[in-house]
Amino acid sequence: MMNLMSGKKAYHPMVWVLLTILLFLATGIADAYAHGVAEGDQGYVQEVSGVQFMPFMYLGAKHMVTGYDHLLFLFGVIFFLYRMKDIGLYVTLFAVGHSTTMLFGVLTGISANAYIIDAIIGLSVGYKALDNLGAYRRWFGVQPNTKVATLVFGLFHGFGLATKIQEFEMSKEGLLPNLIAFNIGVEIGQLLALFAILILMGFWRKTQGFARYAFAANVLLMTAGFVLVGYQLTGLAIA
Repeated sequence: MMNLMSGKKAYHPMVWVLLTILLFLATGIADAYAHGVAEGDQGYVQEVSGVQFMPFMYLGAKHMVTGYDHLLFLFGVIFFLYRMKDIGLYVTLFAVGHSTTMLFGVLTGISANAYIIDAIIGLSVGYKALDNLGAYRRWFGVQPNTKVATLVFGLFHGFGLATKIQEFEMSKEGLLPNLIAFNIGVEIGQLLALFAILILMGFWRKTQGFARYAFAANVLLMTAGFVLVGYQLTGLAIA
């Protein structure tokens, strides 16, 4: 990973636009999105019974496209990945992680406090940003295994979604096919979001100031992650 701790700090105006977007996502609308499900979708999930493959696949895709915590983490993961082989590997590890715990959690009824899980998910965003900044090698003289970290945090992302889904008391009739459909939709949404991110990153990487602004972007990504952690822990404290 590129060490950006020594990068210059003359930030492009677009960096401050990114700051506004990230902080907005990580604070004011945190309850409406992330692992939450829209109110209308909640009603549908609770009332429907039997196999509803296409509707649940749509809901899964919609969740991923609007799940900003997933997208922020993926943004950090692929930030310095240039080869499609590497991008595919890391995205697959993340997908395996969140698919496993989402299905396992819902089918077994195992859940955890949503605030704690979402705080860990916010931590994953901050962790990856610090990794991109070269902080661990600089501070501790070690480089964590990025593949293992991506898989482990994927497990927490999936567990967070499983915890939310269990709150809706889905019908047992057709539960497994509907969950599989939902998960397929999540992967489709992830690929669509990833495609859009890669296009934007491709244009940005061609600009002369990418290396300089990359430092600021990861500082902002780290900020968004830790703001989300604080937001969730505050919710836990006052719940």
